[in-house]
Amino acid sequence: MSKFSVVLLTVGVGAGLDAGGALVKVDGRECLLRSVELFLNRDNIAQIQLVVLPAAMEEAKRKFGGHLGFSGVKLVSGGPMWTDQMAAAAEKVSAECSHVLVHDAARPAVAYSDIDALMAEAAKRPIVALATVLRATIAQVDDLGNALSLGPPQGFMQVVTPWAIAREKFLELAKAKREPEAREITLLRGSPLNIRVNGTGDAALAKVMIGMLPKPKIRAADNPFEEAQW
Repeated sequence: MSKFSVVLLTVGVGAGLDAGGALVKVDGRECLLRSVELFLNRDNIAQIQLVVLPAAMEEAKRKFGGHLGFSGVKLVSGGPMWTDQMAAAAEKVSAECSHVLVHDAARPAVAYSDIDALMAEAAKRPIVALATVLRATIAQVDDLGNALSLGPPQGFMQVVTPWAIAREKFLELAKAKREPEAREITLLRGSPLNIRVNGTGDAALAKVMIGMLPKPKIRAADNPFEEAQW
């Protein structure tokens, strides 16, 4: 069985995405905490790292250190770009892990089944990324947001996270601090509920999306004493 190290980035994966969304509260809890919980209690995940900007490290320790420590999540300092955060996490990827899951911590609404499918596909390709289908006309815009051209959504997909990357490929990308090229990525169609929280205005929508996600099957207790402790 493949073993995975999870790297949660607070600077969004993509151009122009900042760290703000990861700290937005959705139904009373920060996105980054909700994103961490997507990967807990999985037998094939051996390690979880949450990477925050250096300037936010002390506050992150104060606010989240206890919760993360109890869950076995390590706080790492890195930035300002998402490739810098990958490089910071690469230094601490466990030797027992064959793959790395890279996830934007501002995306708390990921279907449990999408993560299962992503990890299954990871054994076949060096980089696999979740992607969602576009359903409306797309517009090319200039720097001011003015429309330059319109086009049909067919032939385009929105690349989201998490991504599953083979360990050696992840270390290669992190060392060079480069983004993967399109030809290196295999796209895996995922749920359209996987939205990014870019600010407080997205919190209500994210809450609805999380509520619509299919629920994972709960493992039955091995014995009545195990069940009683909860």
